[in-house]
Amino acid sequence: MNVMELFRLDGKVAIVTGGSRGLGFWMAEGLAEVGANVVLCARKLEPCEEAAKAIRDIGVRSLAVGCDVTDPDAVKALIERTISEFGRVDILINNAGFIWEEPPEKVSLETWNKTLAINATGTFLCSQEAGKHMIKQRQGKIINIASISGLASVDPELSNTVPYSAAKGAIVALTRDLARKWCQYNITVNAIAPGYFATKMSKYLAEHRQPQLMNSIRMKRLGTKDEIKGVAVFLASAASNYITGQIFAVDGGTVM
Repeated sequence: MNVMELFRLDGKVAIVTGGSRGLGFWMAEGLAEVGANVVLCARKLEPCEEAAKAIRDIGVRSLAVGCDVTDPDAVKALIERTISEFGRVDILINNAGFIWEEPPEKVSLETWNKTLAINATGTFLCSQEAGKHMIKQRQGKIINIASISGLASVDPELSNTVPYSAAKGAIVALTRDLARKWCQYNITVNAIAPGYFATKMSKYLAEHRQPQLMNSIRMKRLGTKDEIKGVAVFLASAASNYITGQIFAVDGGTVM
C-alpha cells in the first residue's frame, strides 16, 4: 500500500455527531473528500440535512439523522439506521458538545449536568453502541473530540467554562481506558483536543477578548478547517492503525 492509499477511505462508513456545522462538518467534509460515506447527526435535523447535501455534492453518500446523544434510545436508533442504510459502521467521530460560560461559583447543577451529559455521557453512549458493531466486525476507528481545556487550566480572563473543562477531561480518560479495553478487537480509540479555531465559539473570543486569546496561542492565530480535517482523516485511516489511546492537541502550541 503506497502512502496515498493509506489515507483513502473509499467504501468506509463514518458517523459524525454534531456534524451539521463547525468542526464537525469540517471533519465530515474531510472524510468525504477521501471517499468515506458519512452519516451526520445533530439535535436539529434541518441544518443536518443541509450539511448532508453539501457532503453528497462531493460525490459520496450521506445521510442526516436527528439525534440527542444523551438519549440511549436515540443513539441506538442512529446506529441501527446507519447499519440499515450502509451495512456497517467503520468510523465514529464523537463531536457533539455543549459549552456554557459562567464563573464556577455561579454554575447551577442543571448546567453542570447538561454539560457533562452532552459532552461526556453522549460520547460514551455513542461509542458503546457503535462499538458493539465494531467488535463484531473486528475493526473500527473511534475519534473523540476532547479540548485543550481538558488538558490544562484556562485563564479566567479568557473564559470561565469549568463544567466544559471537566467534561472534556472525562473524555480524555474515557479515550485512554476504552482504547485499552477494545484494542483486542482491532478498534482504535483516539482523541483530538482542539485549541481555538475559526468557529462561532472562538469568534466571540476573537472579537471581545483578542489580547487574552492571542497571548494564549503560541502561533498567534486561530486554526483553520484544513488543520482539523487532516488530523481527522489521519486518525480515521489505515495510516494510524498502530496508534491508540492517544490525545492529539491541535492548538497552535497553546498546550506544550
